[in-house]
Amino acid sequence: MKWDVKLIERFMLVFGPVSSPFDFLTFYALPYLFGAGEALFQTGWFIESITTQVLVVFAIRTRRRFYRSSPHWFLVAMTVGSAAVAISLPLLPVGRWFGFVALPPLFFVYLIAATAAYLGLVEITKDVFYRFTSRR
Repeated sequence: MKWDVKLIERFMLVFGPVSSPFDFLTFYALPYLFGAGEALFQTGWFIESITTQVLVVFAIRTRRRFYRSSPHWFLVAMTVGSAAVAISLPLLPVGRWFGFVALPPLFFVYLIAATAAYLGLVEITKDVFYRFTSRR
């Protein structure tokens, strides 16, 4: 299999910035919706970042819709495990070492909505990206 380095470069340049609006949204939501101080902000941003970035693997690994593609069980286990560890870390004693604190339950409603929106935007971007690159 020969790698198309130009395609990979374009892919990185297009998909890299897609997560930025969700970082900015989280930067707004944590202090203004959840009244986050430093520790809560750090914890919330960590969990949002880890969760979205490990789950986006399902979307970018295939040209098809991510929910129509069957990933290997090991990828699913590692991804879900990574997200579970990140979410539980603030509740464990080692989480205090990182300065993490427990998040309010409403944060997880926000996390689910933001993650779903992010994955939806990635799917839309993927459609446009592959439609544009297939014409070349």
